[in-house]
Amino acid sequence: MKFDGNGGRLQKMAGAQVKQRVDWVDTAKGICIVFVVMMHSVLGVEAAAGQTGWMHAIVAFAKPFRMPDFFMISGLFLSTVIQRDWRLYLDRKVVHFAYFYVLWVTIQFALKAPSFAEDFGWNGVLQEYLWSFIQPFGTLWFIYLLPIFFVTAKLLHTSRTPHWAVLLVAALLQIAPIETGSMIIDEFAERFVFFYAGYVFAPQIFRFAAWARQRMALSLGLFALWALVNGSFVFAGLSDLPVLSLALGAIGAVAVILASTLLQQAWSGNFFRSLGQHSLVVYLAFFLPMAVSRVILLKLGILDIGTISVLVTAAGVICPMILYWLVSRTGYGWFLFRRPGWARLDTRPAQSPAATQAASLGE
Repeated sequence: MKFDGNGGRLQKMAGAQVKQRVDWVDTAKGICIVFVVMMHSVLGVEAAAGQTGWMHAIVAFAKPFRMPDFFMISGLFLSTVIQRDWRLYLDRKVVHFAYFYVLWVTIQFALKAPSFAEDFGWNGVLQEYLWSFIQPFGTLWFIYLLPIFFVTAKLLHTSRTPHWAVLLVAALLQIAPIETGSMIIDEFAERFVFFYAGYVFAPQIFRFAAWARQRMALSLGLFALWALVNGSFVFAGLSDLPVLSLALGAIGAVAVILASTLLQQAWSGNFFRSLGQHSLVVYLAFFLPMAVSRVILLKLGILDIGTISVLVTAAGVICPMILYWLVSRTGYGWFLFRRPGWARLDTRPAQSPAATQAASLGE
């Protein structure tokens, strides 16, 4: 397929395949959010305990592909929305995430302020809070960076920059040892290539998923081969090397797509699919049950570090879903997961399930 400057052919092909929510995409997002919660949970438990557990190996195994896959899926439906007018586009791709970032960074600071004040004083707390709008805070950096990716992609689309040129520069940025100390600059350089690849190669990715769905045995064999290769590089300490990290990230992202397709085919009602449909809920709210369960389980001291890490991960994944269910049933706290009218530039509803799914972590 040719790389055209404005992505017209790509948009038509991708758009034709996403008239409805795509089940394996939701499953893939669910797998990704579990790995994200797992990473924060395991490393948090180990830091607090001063020792590592058996879950550390799983977190290490997932490192090459955990965030690349999240960003690739976030770009997967971009072709269906990138031609929107700027007002609607900015509302769904910038203001949407900005609202949740401001809300949840404020919630996190409110909960952590007393402990911060002991270390920095209340003036220091205020300074740290204001600084969080320049340097993303804690676990929320993903939804801070994602709008920057969306705007960058829109500007490149408007300027008709050839896809091949963007991918080449983005790959070089990922390979280059860029460490400025600014999370936005460093993570942009590290991750944009995967986001843009999801946008550009969406038709091929959908075709690959359809191919895998029809070849379960072969796909399982390919997945096992990938797991062996990925694990070999990770545990040999080579996965962070330039070029190799780019390759492992891209191949690992495709492997997660393969796994999601197979899991959805074998178990259509899988829990990962439900998580993926509410990945924003889990991403925003997992920090509190994760922290509380970690403190309680470590104080009990009756379980090994690996098992504690599993239980903390489970709390981080399940409790936000319970909170969302309570909010949905009672109507109280709805603003935690849905933007109010005053936080919108455009009030037009999503035109299709695919338009909703296009936001990846969006509404």
